[in-house]
Amino acid sequence: MTDPAADVRLDTASDVCPYLALKLAQAMFGKGTDRLEPAERQRVEKAAARQFAIERRILASPEAVCVTVPDASIRDAFKVVRSRYESDDAFETALARAGLDRDGLAAGLARGLRVDAVLDRVSRAVAVSDAEIETFHCLRRERFARPERRALRHILVTVNDALRSNGREAARRTIDAILRQLRASPERFEALALRHSECATALDGGRLGTVGRGQLYPELEREAFALEPGGISQVIESPMGFHILQCVAVQPAGELTLEQARGRIRSHLAESKRKAVQREWIASLFGKAA
Repeated sequence: MTDPAADVRLDTASDVCPYLALKLAQAMFGKGTDRLEPAERQRVEKAAARQFAIERRILASPEAVCVTVPDASIRDAFKVVRSRYESDDAFETALARAGLDRDGLAAGLARGLRVDAVLDRVSRAVAVSDAEIETFHCLRRERFARPERRALRHILVTVNDALRSNGREAARRTIDAILRQLRASPERFEALALRHSECATALDGGRLGTVGRGQLYPELEREAFALEPGGISQVIESPMGFHILQCVAVQPAGELTLEQARGRIRSHLAESKRKAVQREWIASLFGKAA
C-alpha cells in the first residue's frame, strides 16, 4: 500500500493537526508535544502525518458523505478532556503548550469522532457464528481459567505514635480486645467493624469485596487465602496497621464454561472482524488490497 504520509506535504505534525499530534504523543510517550525529545518528536510527526493522510481518505470516501456527529457527542468528549485538569487555567495552559485552543480541540475531537463513525459504518455488518465461538473456546482454553478469589471483611486499627491513644501498644491492645470478642461471637464482625475499624469500609461492615491474589498486602494475602469460609484470622500487621480478616466466601479456581464465556467471546471475535474489515477497507482507499 502506498505510504499515506506521502499525501501530506506539511513540515511538522503540529502543522497537520495539533490535536492528533498531542493524542499520539500521549499514546506513544505519555507526554505532551511540548515535552518531546527530538527523536520522539520525529516519530510522532511521522505517525501523525500517516494518520492524518488515512483520516483524510476516510472522510473523503463515499461512505462518509452522510455520516455526521451530533453536537452533544462533541460536547461530551470535550468535557471528558476538560475533566482531566484541575482548573480552567491549567486546561488553557495545556492547550496552549500543544498549539491548541478550545476551538481547535473541539475540531480535533469532532474529526476523530467522525472517522470512528465512518469506520463503524463500514464494519457494522460483521457476524459471528456459534461454531466460531465454540472453536475459539476449545482452542483458547487457557484464556478462560478463573483463579481462586475470596470475599473478605476486615477490621483495621491504625498506629500513630504521635497520639498516645493510638500508639503501637495501645493499638495492639485494642485489636486484641476486638479479636477476643470475635472469638466469642463471630456473627458480630460487621457490627464491630462499624464500631471500631478505622477504614472507610467500616461503613459497609468492613466489606473488602471479592479479591484475587496480588490485590492485598502480602501479609494479608497469606492469611486471607488460608482461611476457610466464615473463618476469622489472627491479628495481622501491615503497613496500614493491625487487621483482623474474615473470609465470607471462597470462589474456587476453575474454568469459565462455554456458556459463561459465550458473550465475551462473541464480542472479542466481532471486534477482531470489524478491525480486519476496517483495515481492508482503508487499504482499498489507497488502491491496493491489504
